[in-house]
Amino acid sequence: MSELSIKVSIGGRSYPLTIKRSEEEKIRKAASEINKNLKELKNNYAVVDTQDLLAMTVLQYATESVTANSSVEFDRLNDEILALRDEIIK
Repeated sequence: MSELSIKVSIGGRSYPLTIKRSEEEKIRKAASEINKNLKELKNNYAVVDTQDLLAMTVLQYATESVTANSSVEFDRLNDEILALRDEIIK
């Protein structure tokens, strides 16, 4: 895999990254989504400090991630319980 050096801007600051070429689109889209969320928070709340906006954004994304992972874990456990039930019935 070839690597690529890029710069992404998040919250008005530039960050140099070395990434796999195949990840460039995802990383640029993620940075864009973060900046979009920062702008929405800034417009909707009386928060102007970029650090606070970044913290709020991270909390939102982390909450979404935990919720999604919990759902996946629940589904996996449910499948295992059903498989065990089927084994007992046999």
